[in-house]
Amino acid sequence: MPAKPVDHHRGVVVRTERLTPHMIRVVVGGDGLRDFALSGCTDHYVKLVFPHEGVDYPVPFSVANVRATMPREAWPRLRTYTVRAWDAETRELTIDFVHHGDKGLAGPWAARAEPGDELLMLGPGGGYAPSPDAGWHLLVGDESALPAIAASVEALPAGVLAHVLIEVDGPADEQKLDSMGDVRVAWLHRDGRPVGEALVEAVCRLDFPEGAVHAFVHGEAGFVRRLRHHLRVERRVPLERLSISGYWRSGVDDEAWRAVKKAWNAQIEAEETAALGADVSRSS
Repeated sequence: MPAKPVDHHRGVVVRTERLTPHMIRVVVGGDGLRDFALSGCTDHYVKLVFPHEGVDYPVPFSVANVRATMPREAWPRLRTYTVRAWDAETRELTIDFVHHGDKGLAGPWAARAEPGDELLMLGPGGGYAPSPDAGWHLLVGDESALPAIAASVEALPAGVLAHVLIEVDGPADEQKLDSMGDVRVAWLHRDGRPVGEALVEAVCRLDFPEGAVHAFVHGEAGFVRRLRHHLRVERRVPLERLSISGYWRSGVDDEAWRAVKKAWNAQIEAEETAALGADVSRSS
């Protein structure tokens, strides 16, 4: 059976930069990105492809072809990362990686990356951009959501109000956010507390401005779940005004999280529907 056409983009590392103690920027470019294009979202993402070392893959390499013809244990591992920036003229793609030493797969790769190294990716996908008809914006996340939050505030028009709450390990992990909007940033330092605990407290305390909010809440699934309940049930924010998702789950790797994420989300939606229905019944 002939190999299927190549289904990925191939970037070549141009340069890297250590932005903070836990964030590494990698810029890739080259002819392998000639078909790469974005569609206007500020949370565009790609799935980085990491083939297993020592495995003899079909040529030309194709993720779809590998999955169709090889055992699961040989399938390349995928990791989802936000497109921090894309310059179509220079054909350079910027991705920021959270790095915590040797933990994980993509972070250690970024720490070792050198000019000339190759990076395969699928995509891009995406689904969020700040709504122009929102009264104000709420952007909330941990380090994993910081690239998308930074890209989103850069896209805000002049004077548009946004409350931005970002949780990081400590002061050294803060980054400068550029925007023409009226952006009010609160950096929350974890200082050893569970991921997202400070974010949940801060959002629950926040005095919401007048007008319809458009909210972006992403990061570790546990705190995202708590904030979804707060925003949907307690604040009564309509679902269409929310972009909310658990990028990752504490204690499990990316493959394990993808395997249960659909069921996890279905359970959240069922609990949310029941809570909203109970509130309507009590008020009628």
